[in-house]
Amino acid sequence: MTDTTTAQSTPAASPTPRVDATPEGAARLDPYLRFWNAATSGEADRLAQQVFTSGVEYRAHIGVLQGAQALLDFREQFLSHMGDIALRMREQPQLHHDSARLEWELLTGGAGDAGTSFATGTDVIRFEEDGRISTVTVFLDRAPEGFGTAAHD
Repeated sequence: MTDTTTAQSTPAASPTPRVDATPEGAARLDPYLRFWNAATSGEADRLAQQVFTSGVEYRAHIGVLQGAQALLDFREQFLSHMGDIALRMREQPQLHHDSARLEWELLTGGAGDAGTSFATGTDVIRFEEDGRISTVTVFLDRAPEGFGTAAHD
């Protein structure tokens, strides 16, 4: 960058450290992870009512889902197809005002961390004033093997 008043070159600013990645972010997103990892549909239903607004919007490669019931239905359908899964954080989540960025890994075929890595991604999550989630935008960082988005347009 050039300083126009003295015509001297000044170094570019160094990248901002990830100071917003804190354990508080993990605690704020714990109910969201518990929803995806719920052991029973009853537990998932209870968590959905606590975690999501009634009109939550979930945007992913598979499409746009609207409402907590649509998320519950998707979760159940995914589990019936995939079997045992576990959604885990890859990094401490980053918080920025009413939004969070959650980097995750989806494991299949084993309880807890003993499974096989199926996919990785990043969810951008928006919170309402009451702390519930109103929007989730899903990005796949590493898609499942054989996954093509053309089939989901």
